[in-house]
Amino acid sequence: MRAVQYHAFEAPLELVEVPEPQLPPHAALVEVAAAGMCRSDWHGWLGHDPDITLPQVPGHEWAGTVVAVGSDVHQWSGRDRVTAPFVCGCGTCPMCARGQQQVCERQTQPGFTHDGAFAERVVVHHADANLVRLPDHLSPSAAAALGCRFATSFRAVVQQGRVAPGEWVAVHGCGGVGLSAVLIASAAGARVVATDISAGALALARDLGADVCLDVSELADEPAAVGAAVKDATAGGAALSLDALGSLATAAASVHSLARQGRHVQVGLLPASLGRPQLPMDLVVAHELAILGSHGMAAHTYPLMLAAVASGRLQPQRLVTRHVGLEDAPALFPEMSTAPVPGITIVDVRP
Repeated sequence: MRAVQYHAFEAPLELVEVPEPQLPPHAALVEVAAAGMCRSDWHGWLGHDPDITLPQVPGHEWAGTVVAVGSDVHQWSGRDRVTAPFVCGCGTCPMCARGQQQVCERQTQPGFTHDGAFAERVVVHHADANLVRLPDHLSPSAAAALGCRFATSFRAVVQQGRVAPGEWVAVHGCGGVGLSAVLIASAAGARVVATDISAGALALARDLGADVCLDVSELADEPAAVGAAVKDATAGGAALSLDALGSLATAAASVHSLARQGRHVQVGLLPASLGRPQLPMDLVVAHELAILGSHGMAAHTYPLMLAAVASGRLQPQRLVTRHVGLEDAPALFPEMSTAPVPGITIVDVRP
């Protein structure tokens, strides 16, 4: 099958022919229709993930059709249209038993623990616990965005962040995760302030429902100043603030943006290679702030999100700004290092 692959970290990627993946008894083989280019894929290519062994096929947010299942898979069969969370649980560990597959102790992640979805076919381990059936009306490109960025943002805003109508929500970083958070928070009736250093990203944020858009390009290295700008725009600070990018500066800025008893949710990855953020713990104590993490979303919780999509209240397709073919995917990785395109780029694996 055709696949995009890299043989060394930060080395050029290539479109190559590779053997079709082997199918374990508990897994499903999925023919990929579309896959999203995510910042997490870029982190993996840079060598920030210790689970990656080389060579690697990236890609962890996708939509496709089941073509084969292992002998231990009972809930799925060929031709089912599916996606899956980027974190796939084992289904049997204590966390999975509690329904918290997104923090499974033995989790697998296509594109990281094994070959991913920038390929014509991908394997999903423990398929009965991880596959999600797609509604007939949902296009492959819209569905591909659900597996990581949109679902991750949905859980961060709705489940972890406990957004409420009328609250101010601050979103730091308007990439795919941040724009998804803007759309979701706005649909929940919250007022949203978005921050970024890109005028194009902020324009998209405004289109998706942000009430206030702050260009912080001159304050990017001053988290307290960014926080002060958010507090000024919201007349006191956000009840909920998310670092949707994953940087030392945006993590600290998010905490500085909070009103008293506000909630910070760390969504963007902060690999150890970047260092440790200097969070204002004095404010955490004095203002009784909550610091939360959010890591994907378990497959069994997707119906609530899909119901909102089916009703038209949430429209993930609005986040898609570009389509490319599988042969164009290798160029997306260095592009993200220098000039990332606002919104979500979809790789049409099966045109």
